[in-house]
Amino acid sequence: MPNTAPTNQNLPTNESEIESRQRCYQCFRPKSLCFCEAIPQIDNRTDVLILQHVGERFHPFNTARIVQKALRRCQLIADHNQRLAAHDLPIHANAGLLYPRANAPSLTELPAAERPDQLVIIDGTWHQAKTIVRDVPQLHQLPCFRLEPASPGQYRIRREPNEQSLSTVEATVAALQVLEPNTVGLDQLLCAFHQMVENQLAHAGSHAAWRQNKKRQSRPRFLPHALLQNADHLVVAYGEATPGQPGKRTATPSPVNWVAQRLGTAERFSCRLRQQQPLSSAALEHMRLSAADFDDAVTQVEFHHQWNQFLRRNDVLIVYLQRTCQLLQHLGASQPPCLVLKSIFGKWRSGFHCVEELMAIEGVTLPKCEGKSRADQRLAVAVALVEHLRTRRS
Repeated sequence: MPNTAPTNQNLPTNESEIESRQRCYQCFRPKSLCFCEAIPQIDNRTDVLILQHVGERFHPFNTARIVQKALRRCQLIADHNQRLAAHDLPIHANAGLLYPRANAPSLTELPAAERPDQLVIIDGTWHQAKTIVRDVPQLHQLPCFRLEPASPGQYRIRREPNEQSLSTVEATVAALQVLEPNTVGLDQLLCAFHQMVENQLAHAGSHAAWRQNKKRQSRPRFLPHALLQNADHLVVAYGEATPGQPGKRTATPSPVNWVAQRLGTAERFSCRLRQQQPLSSAALEHMRLSAADFDDAVTQVEFHHQWNQFLRRNDVLIVYLQRTCQLLQHLGASQPPCLVLKSIFGKWRSGFHCVEELMAIEGVTLPKCEGKSRADQRLAVAVALVEHLRTRRS
């Protein structure tokens, strides 16, 4: 007679296995890797409709759930192709399908009057997405738009058809940044996505370890792909803010001195902004500037114009600290995708407290900047760090 007594072969045997089976039912990640608190609440204006292949519904690395959780105006429908085809989907009259169909125009090239007020996004593997577009008649009449990603996708825990392919969250953020560039929280949403990817890759015994795209292992893991792209599209920047009062935190600092350099061509941008009150002698001394340096200072409107003239399509901004990017946000100025050097080095190096210590650890020679402003000096250091990082691609 066979032994029918219950066994414990399918039960977790240790604390780590028990923890791995405890999941967050919002992001479907193990509770130890849950990143829900990092997902921002975004008041987007453009409606987003995500049609998800049923095979992706409970996939632990699916990013459509991140988008749905973050966006106020977002609807996610997951079902079999036949049922999606049979239903009357909530598609607006002025909707557009984000799909790289042949001859589809770039979203960035559309005049404002021709831009859609609803984005329909397909969520699934490349094969699954093609079958949904093929099988759902309502999608056949929609105008298609494509993206021109500034950098390769960062979804390193899933295989993609090529390095230009984007995850659902990356594609959604890229599209909304074109349609509504002033919407707050889109960069933070990407940061939450990157946090999820990095945590998964760092997780011991990660299920994703064997699924990494081998083509992308030619670079150190801590280096973003965007840092290794064409140097003509890499802009290193440094900005100094209005000094605050001792013991008081300035709520919305704005740039005083903003400098940048295009890595590939060494093209420079330098701009000092007009201040409501003259800067103190102590502030000028700290910035290594004089009152005469502000004789040609510009207004915020003029700064916007000059900065937009300097930037090119597909540029990536590189700064040492996140608060440098925030200066552009406070001004409402154009802000390309941003890489933060301190975060990049923080994932690889430890034990440094300032840029100079980091450069000493890395063996990078400090550039000579006699007679230059503090912002010019800090920019030169950042450029040297970026050039050093780019040599570590292999």
